[in-house]
Amino acid sequence: MSEVHLLFHQPIADHSFSADRSLLAVSRDTKVELYKRSGSGFTLQDELAGHDKTVTSVDIAPNTGKIVTCSQDRNALVWEPSPTGWKPTLVLLRINRAATHVRWSPDETKFAVGSGARVIAVCYFEGENDWWVSKHIKKPLRSTVFSLAWHPNSVLLAAGSADAHARVFSSFIKGVDQRPDPTVWGERIPFNTVCGEYINSSGGWVHSVAFSPSGNALAFAAHDSSVTVVYPSAPEQPPHAVLSVTTQMLPFVTLCWTREDQLVAAGHDCHPVVFQGSMEGWRLAYSVDDPRKSAGSGASQESSALNMFRQMDLKGKSSVDDTNLKTIHQNSITILRPYEGGPGNITKFSSSGVDGRIVVFPVKG
Repeated sequence: MSEVHLLFHQPIADHSFSADRSLLAVSRDTKVELYKRSGSGFTLQDELAGHDKTVTSVDIAPNTGKIVTCSQDRNALVWEPSPTGWKPTLVLLRINRAATHVRWSPDETKFAVGSGARVIAVCYFEGENDWWVSKHIKKPLRSTVFSLAWHPNSVLLAAGSADAHARVFSSFIKGVDQRPDPTVWGERIPFNTVCGEYINSSGGWVHSVAFSPSGNALAFAAHDSSVTVVYPSAPEQPPHAVLSVTTQMLPFVTLCWTREDQLVAAGHDCHPVVFQGSMEGWRLAYSVDDPRKSAGSGASQESSALNMFRQMDLKGKSSVDDTNLKTIHQNSITILRPYEGGPGNITKFSSSGVDGRIVVFPVKG
């Protein structure tokens, strides 16, 4: 069964759970609200107020518990727990447009911030000066960065942007990162090396990118309602396969891998769908929270239609409320996140939406 939490009647741009899932951070206008698990629900525990424009993204580091937030005010803040509450540290992003997306690297030594300034700020802590500084990935970005995803080795970084490209960059920072093992994306990879560049054939914005659990495949969702999975072969070689699945749905804006052969996509159709496949091919397997299954049986639909016409005849209007969607989310889904299980074996995932709901969905086999 799905777990539904209506937190408030405002859009949630992003959400993040702590490692033990006892703490939930959600963006709400210019603040980030922290909810604590109590029984089967959540109660508001604290709020992080440090931005003066809309908060666009939030991420909780699983091991350290630090929270990073970014906002349209062009700033990012790192929040650390202290005896007196959450203490913010300003990050020197050096960008002149809104920050759009932020994610911690898997080893939690860095985080990356996408922006409307056509740059990605890769941020790390400089102990000598006791502050967070950033290095910019600029070329060949030509538009707003919508989405970021880290490779399991914490060096490779995928980005999806409004110039219809999904790209894989190296974010290797000397003195911070250990030299990574060779991968299909490359071996010697200095900072800002482009390890892969893939275009959406329709020229649609790339809303979301995600590495597979092994890091050997990259998925991206574009504004033409397609999901594409790329299997690279070797550095500077054509990929083994670039597999696109086009759908008749509204565009997807977020992706989440559950296994190496399965990923979940969601967006403007208000319910998640599952894609399955391998290097041989991918397909849309099934819908989670399928609105057609919630529509009821044929007989009940027929009687409700008869009742609707009767009401229209008597009162001149229908009493049937057709403003409610037949899905759990009543508006677009903004972000999907792994909720339970380890990489490559996610058993539950969470979603947040424009309707102010957080929903936890189970993953079928």
